[in-house]
Amino acid sequence: MNLIYGIKDKPGFGKTLLFALQQLLAIMAATIAVPAIVGNGLTASAALFGAGVGTIVYLLFTKSSSPVFLGSSFAFIGSMFSAFGGAASISVGYWGLIIGAAMAGLVYIIIAAVVKKFGVNWIDRLMPPVIIGPTVSIIGLSLSSNAVGDLMKSSVEGGSTYVAIICGIVTLAVTMLCSTYGKKIGRLIPFIIGILAGYLTASIFALIGHLAKNPSLIVINYNALTSLNFKSLSGYISLPKFAIILGGADGLKGITPSYLLTIFSAYVPVAFVVFAEHLADHKNLSAIIGTDLLKEPGLSRTLLGDGVGTFVSTIFGGCPNTTYGESIGCVAITRNASTVSIWGCAILCILFSLISPIVAFLETIPNCVMGGVCIALYGFIAVSGFKMFQKVDLNKNRNLFVASVIFITGVGGMVVSFGAVEIRTVACALILGILINLMLSGEKVE
Repeated sequence: MNLIYGIKDKPGFGKTLLFALQQLLAIMAATIAVPAIVGNGLTASAALFGAGVGTIVYLLFTKSSSPVFLGSSFAFIGSMFSAFGGAASISVGYWGLIIGAAMAGLVYIIIAAVVKKFGVNWIDRLMPPVIIGPTVSIIGLSLSSNAVGDLMKSSVEGGSTYVAIICGIVTLAVTMLCSTYGKKIGRLIPFIIGILAGYLTASIFALIGHLAKNPSLIVINYNALTSLNFKSLSGYISLPKFAIILGGADGLKGITPSYLLTIFSAYVPVAFVVFAEHLADHKNLSAIIGTDLLKEPGLSRTLLGDGVGTFVSTIFGGCPNTTYGESIGCVAITRNASTVSIWGCAILCILFSLISPIVAFLETIPNCVMGGVCIALYGFIAVSGFKMFQKVDLNKNRNLFVASVIFITGVGGMVVSFGAVEIRTVACALILGILINLMLSGEKVE
């Protein structure tokens, strides 16, 4: 891919700000969704703050050589529920989140040490293009139902599905047109323009709905904005509720050996699963930007950045982080691989998390609008995976079986649970692909 901006390129301040905002909008929905799902006092603002700090840690460890944002991980949702479910009190649960993230981070550090000593060739042999390519595609395809579901979803109860679809399609269409035919800045920030177009469309429908007294036309919820109290300082600036503060000294005193075992069993197995996703994401990103990130800055550095970043982000936001496919898709579509943009996005996350009206505005962006954006983002991820294994010889039964199993189990949504541990779609497909490839290893894979 011909990049407009390479990894080390530094766009001007104005462009960098726009690129950073675009990345933020791409990752925002998923990042704030995790605390919303888990609940127990976790907030969107704290998750944004944690994601920003975690990404900065990642960039420092990778020497600003890997253009990807780290946001709240969906893979650890089950682990987070276990942390609260097994705790004697909610304050103990917050410490469970932090300790669990430390355990997961330790897994990454150990793997990083192994990679540092033995290199990455064993990983390439274990997971050749016939495995990585379909797995990357599955990352995008497994998220397709989320994108389509959001596209059809109103943010207000009783809102019309058809209106939601129109708003989402407008978002997608404007994004595609800007990316394909846009000039200069329009081509570089198609997501911002697309989201604004979708937001405006939803607002117009809402206005008509209010005037015509037809609630079905209203698919955008402004409650986050209207509930702000501008008579107090909190209406303008508010410090997020950090997990470590919510846990407090009392929560730390409630940690018991049995609870630590519960946390270990909930977090550590999932960490190995997320490692597989980490590897696939960096393989995909490497193919997009034309630089092998497993060699430079090196898989050991990306793992250390991810592991330590996950721990640091959890201290603040409570949510473990992971590399985001949405961020990678943004790089692919805009052809902007400048890590300066990722730095900007991380800083904006931190700043925006402190400004109440901005957090509120971001929360008002309708599901259907984000669905329109995500259709493009997830689609690009899937296509990137197809490109990674297009030279694989599928006339060989070994390759055909490996790719087939990965695609079918991935698209079918295979999930395997062992108590509190849940191995989700992408990880299941990857593991099965590796096992089948080893089982049929009598035939050499090219």
